[in-house]
This record gives sequence, structure tokens and C-alpha cells, in this order.
Amino acid sequence: MEFYNPQFITEHCQNILRFYNERVIDNTGGYFQSYHNNGRLFNEKFRHLVSSTRIVINYATAGHFFNNKEYLEIARHGLNYVEQVHWQEESQKYAWLMDNHKPTDMTQQAYGYAFVLMMYAAAKKAGLVTDEKQILKIYKLIEDMFWQEEYGLYADEISPDGELSTYRGQNSNMHMCEAMIYCFEATQNTLYLKKAEIIAFNIVKRQASLTDGLIWEHFTENFQPDWEYNKDDPKNIYRPWGFQPGHQTEWSQLLVLLNQYSPKDWLIDSAKELFDRAFDKSWDNEYGGLFYGFSPDGDICDSDKYFWVQSESIASAAMLFNETQDDKYLMFYDKLWEYSWEHFVDHKEGAWYWLLKNDNSHYSNQKSVSGAKCDFHTIGACFKVLTSMGISTIDDLA
Repeated sequence: MEFYNPQFITEHCQNILRFYNERVIDNTGGYFQSYHNNGRLFNEKFRHLVSSTRIVINYATAGHFFNNKEYLEIARHGLNYVEQVHWQEESQKYAWLMDNHKPTDMTQQAYGYAFVLMMYAAAKKAGLVTDEKQILKIYKLIEDMFWQEEYGLYADEISPDGELSTYRGQNSNMHMCEAMIYCFEATQNTLYLKKAEIIAFNIVKRQASLTDGLIWEHFTENFQPDWEYNKDDPKNIYRPWGFQPGHQTEWSQLLVLLNQYSPKDWLIDSAKELFDRAFDKSWDNEYGGLFYGFSPDGDICDSDKYFWVQSESIASAAMLFNETQDDKYLMFYDKLWEYSWEHFVDHKEGAWYWLLKNDNSHYSNQKSVSGAKCDFHTIGACFKVLTSMGISTIDDLA
């Protein structure tokens, strides 16, 4: 199998989407977000802001790339739901969780707002929105609620009654950086690019200097490393303990993109170091694939294999290869694809499996879970690989 091939990548992307195309729309509003491996639905009325927005991004991006009106209509359906149902007009806030189209959790999460912002940027690129108005509105909301000027980073969480949590984390900041890059690409407004640069420098250079050059997940209120947070919960879906290999490699992507838009001497060196160290620490030489987490001592603290860690690392390897022309990144790319093709891609039903044990056996028959997986990472990885090849629409393959 030739994995570093744009034809293969475009076909694989459409194969992933095919799993969702006929199943994803709930005619009563929004998207169905939870699926068994065979496509059978579960938890049908539950909605998570992260999945609601990410599925819009999937279809808006695919609609733009493939010039596909059906994809764009699916994206528009979800965009309307986020705007009309997740958005609570009275409080001027988004519902984090919904059940049967009613809010069940109004906690305000910076992580969620990052994907709202990214959703509008993807919609702008796809022509679903025609101006920057909504992007700016969300940007200002985020700044007012979460920005910590003293530290040049975002806080994470505000309770439903308005109390700002003392928890600080890199994950929401990473996705905010990603969202700002999306917004710059969609609008060419350097406001967003400058914000992305600030976040990236403060996480990758300043914060990582406190944790041996790698990016730790959790911080105290004044952005000092919190080595104990969730130590007893290393499998926490959004805030796991330990160094996350997948987040090191995701940061590699962001640094490569920033270097393309605003070159700085440190960006590519840091991108390579994060990727190389993550791969060195977490590649499973026995069963293949990247482990989920490792401790400050370098021991594996979570040996599970997650779909997003593999797919985002595939994208990172391709981007680093195209940026550096170093063949080792093409080798990493092929190695990750060979593993994922054998163990994560569902060749019968479509899309990727969500989560495997360290020996690549399955925990359950759940493929996609609201708030945890909607193939945003796998579809996104395909487009990142294609973009790194210089392919921005299907016409570039003609």
C-alpha cells in the first residue's frame, strides 16, 4: 500500500465520511453523535458541544475540498443547531451538554469554545458564512471569559454559576492556538495569527521549559506545573495525567503552520524535538502504535492506543517531512499508517475504531462516542496531509 499518495488520502477521507453520510443527521435537530462499529446508534438524544462543532468542521472542510453540495448541506444543518440550540440567547452562552435538545450542563469550557471558533472559520472557508462577524463575536467572548493577560494564556473553565476554576491546562490552549490559525487562514486577519504565536511561545517555550522541554498537561492557577492533577485518573478523556505523545505531535503541526505564516528560528527545531521525543518514548515495539501517555520518569502510564494519537501523528509526520525533506519523517509516516491501516481502520463498515488495548484488542463495539470521537481527527489528518502536499482542493489533483 502506498500511503504517501494524494489519491489514497482523498479516497480514504471519503470512505470515512461514507460511514456518517446517511446516518449523521437527526431530523429533529443536530447530529447523531454515538455509533456502534456497525453504525447502529446509541445515546441518540445526547449532544456534546465538541462533537456538534467538530462534525460541522468535518463536513464544511470536506464540502470545500471536494466541492460537494451534499457535504455543505450536512454542515449547514449542524451549524444551525449550534447557533439555535446550543446557543442560549438569554445567557449569551453555549450549552456544553444537551439532552433531547435541552441544556443539561452550562459549564463554560474554553476547550469547547475553541471548536466553536474553529467551526466558524471552517464555515467561512466553505462559504457557509460570508463575513468575519461571527468569528469576531466568538473571539471577543473567549477573550472576555478566559484570557489571562498576565500569563498570555487562557483559563479553562467557568461553572454554571459564573465561578472561574483555578485549573489551568495546555489542552484548551493548544486547541485555541489551532483555532486562531484556522481563523487567520479563513480571514487573513493577523489578529488571530498574533494570538496563535503568543499561545505557542508561552506553551512550547515558557511552560515546557519548566517540564524538561516537553509539554505537560496541567497547571496551577499561576501556571506552575501541577504534577498531581488526575494522577489517579490517567485515562481521563480531556485531562489525563502524564505526558501525552499525541499532544506533543499536535503541537508539532501547529509550529510548522506558524513557521509557514510567520517564520521564527525556534519553530521548526521545537516541532522536530517534540515529535522525535514523543515517538521515541511512546512507540510500542511489540504491538505497534503510539501509547497514550508516559510519566515524567519516562515510564508508560497508559498503554492504550487511541485513534487520534495515531492519526494526528500521521499528519505531523507528513508536515515535518514536507517542511524538512528529512526522510525519517516519511518513515515515521509510513510506520504509523501501516499500523493504523491494520488495526484502526474498519475495512468492513468504514471509519476508524476509537480505542484499543495495548495488544490492539478491542474494549467494546463502540466506534464513535459523543464528545470523544466523530472522526474529526482522522478526517482532519487527511486534509492536513493533502495541504502539506500543496493540494487544497480536489481540482489540484486533476
